[in-house]
Amino acid sequence: MDLLIGGFAAAFEPYNFMLILAGLLIGTVIGILPGIGATMTVALLLPFTMVMEPIPALCMLLSLYCANGFAGAISAILINVPGSSSAMVTCLDGYPLAKRGEAGRALGMATVASTIGGIFSVFVMIICAPLLAKLAYQFGPPEYFALTLFGISMVASAGGANAGRNIIAGGFGVLIATVGIDYTSATERFTFDYVELSNGFQTVPVLIGLFAITELLMQVHSLNVVVERIAMKAMKLPTLDDYKKTWKAIAAGSGIGTFIGILPAEGGTVASIVSYSEVKRWSKNRKEFGHGSLEGLAAAEAANNAATGGAMVPTLALGIPGSAVTAVILVGLSAQGLRPGPFLFQHQPDFIYAIFAIMMTANLLWLVFGMFGAKLFALLTLVPSAILWPSVFTLAVIGSYSLDQSMFDVWVMLAFGLIGYVMKRFGFSVVPLAMGLILGDMLENSFKQSMLIFAQDWTLFFSRPIALLFFACALLGISSSYILDALSRWRDRRRYPAAQA
Repeated sequence: MDLLIGGFAAAFEPYNFMLILAGLLIGTVIGILPGIGATMTVALLLPFTMVMEPIPALCMLLSLYCANGFAGAISAILINVPGSSSAMVTCLDGYPLAKRGEAGRALGMATVASTIGGIFSVFVMIICAPLLAKLAYQFGPPEYFALTLFGISMVASAGGANAGRNIIAGGFGVLIATVGIDYTSATERFTFDYVELSNGFQTVPVLIGLFAITELLMQVHSLNVVVERIAMKAMKLPTLDDYKKTWKAIAAGSGIGTFIGILPAEGGTVASIVSYSEVKRWSKNRKEFGHGSLEGLAAAEAANNAATGGAMVPTLALGIPGSAVTAVILVGLSAQGLRPGPFLFQHQPDFIYAIFAIMMTANLLWLVFGMFGAKLFALLTLVPSAILWPSVFTLAVIGSYSLDQSMFDVWVMLAFGLIGYVMKRFGFSVVPLAMGLILGDMLENSFKQSMLIFAQDWTLFFSRPIALLFFACALLGISSSYILDALSRWRDRRRYPAAQA
C-alpha cells in the first residue's frame, strides 16, 4: 500500500501531473485524426521522451497510450472512420447512432464505457502483474526461451487474418534482430561493413518507419476519398435507462478486453471484436446490433480500453509485449534503463507502482477530457490530409535523427517504411515483424544460455515442466487460426448441408 501511495504521490507532482495532462491532450488530438493510431503516436514521440527522467517519460508515454485508445471513438462515431484500428468495431453502431441525430449520446456512452473498462483493467493489472512476476522468479534461461517462443508464436493471430503470413513476418523480424556483432563468437552478421550496424538496427527508427511511414504511404491511395461528417450539438451523459440497458455489456467488455489484453500480441482490436461478438450472441436485442445499438457500442469501447491495462501485465511482469503499442513502450522502458520482468518488481518497485498510478490517473482524467472537450476535439476530424501527413513525416524524420544525430537512422526509418508498405500491399501485417524484432534478441540470448546449461543437449528442454507448458502454448498459438477455420467450415457444413452438396 505504501508503494501505491508513493506512486500516486509521484504522479501528482506538479511537473509529472502536467506531463500526464499534456500526454492526454496530445494523445486525444492525434487519436482523433483518422489513420494515426496509438502505436504510431507512441513511436513518433518516443525519441522525445528519452531526454527525460524515467518517471516523467512514463507519464508522457502511458497517458498517450490511454488517451489515444479513447479518442479513436470520436472519429469512428462522427465520420465512420476509426482513429485507430481498435476503434473500427465502434463504427458499427456509433455511426448509425450519429446519423439518427444521437451523436452526443453515442459519445457520452463511449466515454463512460471506455473509462470503466480502462479503470477495471488497471485494477486487474495491480493485482495480476506482481503475482505473475513472482511466478517468473522460478524461470531460468530455458523457461524464458520457451516463453519468448510462445510470445512470438502469438503473432499468428496478430495484425491480420492470415496466420501463415503473420508467422513469416514474425520470422523476418527475428532475422532482423540478428544483425550486428554476435557477442558469443565476436563475429559480425549481416552488417555489410556498415559500422552503424555493429550493434544492430536502432529499434526506434525501425518502429517509426514501420508504423508511421508505412501508414503515410498507404494513405496516398485514399487522398481523394470524401468522408461524410456529422456535426455534434453537445455531449450527453448516459441516462439511468442507458446504464440499465448496457451495464452487462460494459462488464462483459471490461472482462473480455482485460483477458485478451493479457495474451501476448493481441491487443485492443482483437478484444473489441471478440467482446462485440459475444455480447451480441447473448443479447436479447441482437437485431439492433449494427444499426445503432448502445450495447454494441458500450461493449466495443469497454473492451478496447480494458485491453490497455491488460496488455501491460505481460509487458511489466515478463518483458513480453501484450500488444503493438506496449512493444513500443517496452523499448521506451529499456531506453530509460528499466528492465521489465521480475527483477523490476524486486529492485525498482517504485517504478511499477508509479506506472499503476499514472494509468489510473490518466483514465480518471480522460472522463473529464471526454465530457467537456469532445465537441471541441470533434473539430479535428476536419483537418485536411494535405496538412496532416506532411506533419507526420516531419515528426518521423526529427524523431529518428534526434536519437544519435545520425542521418543513417533516418535512412533506416525510410527503408523500413518502404518495406512495411510493400508488405501491406501484399497482404502482410507489420505488427508481427515489430514483435519479432523486439523479442528476437531475447530469444537468441536465452537459447544460447540454455544450451550452455544443457551442455549442448537440446533435448533437455523437454525435461523442464514450465518450458514444456510454454512449448505447448506456442504450438496452440500457431495452429489456433487453422483449427478455428476448420471448425468454422465444419459448422457451416452441418448447418447448410444442401449448399455443400
